[in-house]
Amino acid sequence: MAYNSADIAAFKNVWVFCEQRQGVMMPTTFELISEGRKLADELGVELCGILLGDNVDGIAKELGGYGADKVYVYNSPLLKYYTTDAYTKVICDAIEEIKPEVMLFGASNIGRDLAPRCAARLHTGLCADCTHLDIDLNGYINFLRTGSSLDVDNMNFETKLFDVNTNLKMTRPAFGGHLMATIVCPRFRPAMATVRPGVMTKRPFDEEGAKKVAIEHPKFELTEADIKTKVLDVVKATKKLVDLIGADVIVSVGKGIGKDVEKGIALAEELADVLGGVVGASRAAVDAGYITADHQVGQTGKTVHPKIYIALGISGAIQHKAGMQDSECIIAVNKNDAAPIFEIADYGIVGDLFKVVPEMIESFKAVKNK
Repeated sequence: MAYNSADIAAFKNVWVFCEQRQGVMMPTTFELISEGRKLADELGVELCGILLGDNVDGIAKELGGYGADKVYVYNSPLLKYYTTDAYTKVICDAIEEIKPEVMLFGASNIGRDLAPRCAARLHTGLCADCTHLDIDLNGYINFLRTGSSLDVDNMNFETKLFDVNTNLKMTRPAFGGHLMATIVCPRFRPAMATVRPGVMTKRPFDEEGAKKVAIEHPKFELTEADIKTKVLDVVKATKKLVDLIGADVIVSVGKGIGKDVEKGIALAEELADVLGGVVGASRAAVDAGYITADHQVGQTGKTVHPKIYIALGISGAIQHKAGMQDSECIIAVNKNDAAPIFEIADYGIVGDLFKVVPEMIESFKAVKNK
């Protein structure tokens, strides 16, 4: 039977593209498998990983530890390095043959290149850079109740156009992060999404799940003629990038450092160094040119979950709060006692950060020296 993306009844199960590089699974994959487990349970279907590479069977089992029921492994020397042509062909052929109803990719450089190519070839929809996913309507309503200002109790979510209870509800920032949009793909399958790294919670590893996961090797066709580019060499750059997602402590700066940007960043760096953390920033600080974009926290930056988050001179716009409000402990320093950041802070200090931060540094140093 010919592939038809509009034949919704023919599609079943949740798939996750399991990104690996040089035989090492990317951390985002485990986050997506964990989130995919929730979606598969809501649909009452299996969660399957699709893993491409060259001799990557050795890393397939660990996907079961995070919730995968099955992993489809495609091995070939032509898949050792990522190329758009090869990966697109293998994934699209697999989807046309097995027909998953949901397909998730990480919003990495590879995922952002691969997902739209697959969606176009498969004639289906793609929602990019998602920060929240739901199938269950009640779960989605609870998300809106806690994460928005909408009067959800007086809203009607039912529609005659499609079954709202079985469609993937994909939420992402829109209009530069000034609002959140929820998108569904009711007429075609699979419903496809790229998911921002760091926003989904990774499940604890389950050794029993890793032991019982099913590993399959479907037959596939791939030749050099299918690939228009050839990877001659892989050179890793030595550019130092800040690891916000993996940091336990983040000291972020906002527009409040504007009166002396150089000193403000130096104080943030010193405080972060004392605490063994890294420096982040609000979008306002990045847009003002105070610091580079790889430090940005928020809806249009990185979503973080550190043990300690210190906000220096950050007012706390909703777009910034959405990216850091799940931190275990939030400490805010701001001259404005009505700043929204204080609404979610565990500890708030009203004062000039240029006077407060040096005292914080000395206090933390004294504690460490003891």
